[in-house]
Formats: sequence, C-alpha cells, structure tokens
Amino acid sequence: MLVSDRYDDGGMSGGTLERPALQRLMRDVETGLIDVVAVYKIDRLSRSLSDFSKLVDVFEAKDVTFVSVTQSFNTTSSMGRLTLNILLSFAQFERELIGERIRDKFAASRRKGMWMGGNVPFGYRVANRKLIIEETEAATIRSIFQQFITVGSATVLAQQLTAEGLTRRDGKPFDKGWLYKLLNNRVYVGEAVHKGQNYPGEHQAIVSRETWDKVHSILKESPRKRAGQSRRQTPAVLKGLIFAPNGLAMTPTHTRRRGKLYRYYVTTSVLKLSPETCPIRRVPAAEIEAAVIDQLRIILRSPEMIVKTWAAAKAAEPVATEAQVREALIQFDALWDELFPAEQARIVQLLVDRVDVDIGGIEIKLRAEGIGMATAELKQSCNLARAA
Repeated sequence: MLVSDRYDDGGMSGGTLERPALQRLMRDVETGLIDVVAVYKIDRLSRSLSDFSKLVDVFEAKDVTFVSVTQSFNTTSSMGRLTLNILLSFAQFERELIGERIRDKFAASRRKGMWMGGNVPFGYRVANRKLIIEETEAATIRSIFQQFITVGSATVLAQQLTAEGLTRRDGKPFDKGWLYKLLNNRVYVGEAVHKGQNYPGEHQAIVSRETWDKVHSILKESPRKRAGQSRRQTPAVLKGLIFAPNGLAMTPTHTRRRGKLYRYYVTTSVLKLSPETCPIRRVPAAEIEAAVIDQLRIILRSPEMIVKTWAAAKAAEPVATEAQVREALIQFDALWDELFPAEQARIVQLLVDRVDVDIGGIEIKLRAEGIGMATAELKQSCNLARAA
C-alpha cells in the first residue's frame, strides 16, 4: 500500500544526502512507517557509493526492502550486493565525470573572459550574459580609486564617502572591509579571474591600469604603516585662504632636503614673475598654519564668539542652549587633536574666510555662517573616528 507522501527531490543533486525529501524519508524509516522503498533507478536514491552504503545499513536495521523498478537484483545474496555495488560505482563515476566536464567548461569560459554568473559587481549590470558598465555606479568606482590614492586609508575613505552621502547598491554605507574587496576586484581593470589566474575579460574596464597599479602599490604596505602615514600627511590647510601684502594669493609648495619635507606658501607673482614683486616671498607653512589655528582657539573661546555661535546654532536646533555651545567650543582643543589632517583642513576652510600676511603680522577674517557648521562637523568627525 502506498504511503500518503511522495519523497521527491526533483532538481537536486543525488551526490548529497542533504535533501529535504530524502531526510523526510529516513525519518519515516526510523519511525517504522515504511516497509518498502521503491525507486526508478538506484542512483535516484544516491549517486555516492559511501552514502548509499549508509542508507542500506539503515534499511537493513529497520527491515526495509529496497527495490529498483528497472534494475533486477536481490540484496539478500552476495551476488546481489556485488551487483548493487557495481551499479553504484558506475553511478558515482558518472556523477563525477559530469562534474569534471562542467568545471572544465566553466574554466574554458573564464579563460575566454566570459561572465559566468554570480553576484553582479558594483558598477556593472548584466545584459545578454555580459557585464555592461552602469555609468552612475562606475563614476563612484572611479572616484573611490582616485580618493584612495590621495588618502591611502580605507577607514578615512569610508568616512569621506559617508559624508558625501554615497551608498552601496543596497543603500548601506561604505565600510572599510567592503572597500578593500572593491579595490582588489580585478573586474574593474577588465579582467576575469578563475582559481587565482587572471584572463582578459569580455567586459570593459572601469579604471585604467595606471590607476590600478597606483592603488595596489599603496595596498602593498601594511595597514598600520599606511594609517600612520595618513595621519602624518599634512595638507595645505590654508590653500585658497592666504594672501600676500600685494593682494595676490599664496600657493602651497614644498621641497625635500636630505629626505626631510619642508613646506611653504609662496606668492603667485614670485613664482610667475620675479621675487621683487612681493615683499614677502614665502612663509613656512607649518608656522603660519600653527599661528592661524592658535588664534582660532583663542577666538572660539571668547564670550562674544560663544554668543554668536549660540545664535547660529539656535537657527538649526532651537533646543540648543548656551551652555552646550560653550562646552562644545571649549572642547575644541581636545577634539581637534583627534582629527586627520584632511579633516582639520576642512574645518579651517569652514571657519576662515581670509588670512592676510604682512611684514608686521597676520590678519584673520572668519566666516560667521561657518562657525555652527564647523562645530557640528568637528564633533561628527571625531565620533566617526572613535567608531572606526
């Protein structure tokens, strides 16, 4: 008599016992609900010799008869068991042979650079079984590679991308681990990879070979060393803000002596015309930047600035109190030291409108509207740095 259930694992490989219907069948065998198991061919039950032996042991322990409709043999005799093992050996051989053919075909297709399915890389879409560049995402990919060359740190880059409002395809923010996978994905340089071997791909590259090589020359260094370098790098904090006595802008420049880097701000007329065009030809960058930042610290702690900042903060957050604003500005020193140089430069750009250099000293003009934004960004940047 037929049982009420059908044990059908259609579309699933017989090379494993992890099949829902087979598992259900074995549970019913264990509970004594089944006396006879009938199959079309023995390889429908399993195509693995070792797995089939385990199943037969269970059948014998529970007095269950196994019947193949198209293959006549009796497992109660030694000849019948030999016949069964021979049939199973051929079934396993066939399964393994099919697997080898599939793997060989897959490898041959990869050597031709063909897309063989899987997760579609960010920056591409699939059309007619080929990778096609998705221009919006591709622009983000190119920006990520270029920014990494500049900052040299995946942690800092993730913070910058989050600040820019950029997200992955699923809407999640970029994180350090995801960025490392992206930067090491050879799909973006137009290659197909199979078992560690690289082949020219059928798809178009998103980044150039030159850009790829620059990124990976940076990645060869240890993360600890790169993190230290990114903190030591000092961008031109006053770029676009500092002006000479003749009213012309001063541009950042540098020189190396005996392996040491020296940075300066030089008047543009001195560079383009002659040194006589300006009474101040150049100023040491570190000294002038330190002087400006020291003045900022003094100004931001003054009572007048606290009141102005409070007024600006109330426009964005009506619940903000003067005590909260005062505390934020007083903590400027501690928060400032936690920032990366690029973040410090960003804060200065928000706060300072102009720095005029003269023989007698410097004059600093602040951006009134930038104080509230700089304070908020200062706290946000430090929170991100602590979280990372």
